[in-house]
Amino acid sequence: MDTLVFDSDDLDAAEEWLSRTYAKIRIGSRSPDAGRIRIRRDALTAVTADRLDIRLEMTYDVAPLGRVSVCCMHSGTLRDHTFPGVEDAYGPGEVGTLAPPHLPYSGRICDNAQYTIALLEPGLLAQVAETAPQRRPQPVRLTWHRPHSPAAAQHLRHSVLYVRDHIMSVPVVTEQPLVVATAVQHLAATVLAAFPNTALTDPTGPDRNDAHPTTLRRAIAYIDGHADQPISVADIADAAHVTIRALQYAFRRHLDTTPLAHLRRVRLSHAHQDLVAASPCGGVTVTEIAARWGFFHPGRFAAHYRGAYGRTPLQTLAEV
Repeated sequence: MDTLVFDSDDLDAAEEWLSRTYAKIRIGSRSPDAGRIRIRRDALTAVTADRLDIRLEMTYDVAPLGRVSVCCMHSGTLRDHTFPGVEDAYGPGEVGTLAPPHLPYSGRICDNAQYTIALLEPGLLAQVAETAPQRRPQPVRLTWHRPHSPAAAQHLRHSVLYVRDHIMSVPVVTEQPLVVATAVQHLAATVLAAFPNTALTDPTGPDRNDAHPTTLRRAIAYIDGHADQPISVADIADAAHVTIRALQYAFRRHLDTTPLAHLRRVRLSHAHQDLVAASPCGGVTVTEIAARWGFFHPGRFAAHYRGAYGRTPLQTLAEV
């Protein structure tokens, strides 16, 4: 994980730093007194989370970011926020995208704004969904900048802040590749669930034809052989030689579950085996074993484990 920090009242220095860190940007301020600009960036592969604290009124004019940008406002406002075809404003507690990856945007930061921006590589969306069949596969893209409901916005906000505070900010956690991969895929899936988008989730006729037991066997074999590696639903679909939609339909049709839920069960079984096999004097913890198998939320791991084994992970470890 990489962390960058900027803290200054020099607008020229801020513009230069932002241009290097985001995209080409021009900023300005009419405030009579200089205010501070504080930014912290934590970065994982394909995802960054930036905490911004802007203590002055400031205009911004930003070139296309080339990434999916999710903004979570904590205090203050972004006013006159504009990109081609849209003008909006974001206030405390609101969530939205700054602009599509290929478009520039501009606006004003007011009222001592504090907010978080999560940036995702657009290709992450294709790891969890895909568009309708095309002669040339099309990237998955968001079709509106606001979540489709307050509940979706709240869930996305919670996911962004959890990844920022409990994954990116904890070095020992970011050293676990399965945790990182699982958290990033979860965030990408949450973004797609929150915003209107071009992903096609209902299986087509060919997808239904491909959702046969052979597809399921290939997928399960791939999951069993790669559960200790960072794999996505797209990887599983490729291994089964079908689309993501066909893969999801096959699991729903034959097992009444999803590919990622089955992957979670397989990893949960490995975690259970590690808990049972742990040495009494080894000093291993439930959190370490959970992270080893990609479980980044301790409470959810404990709930999944209790549901599968009728006891808590700690109880299993204590019985060793």
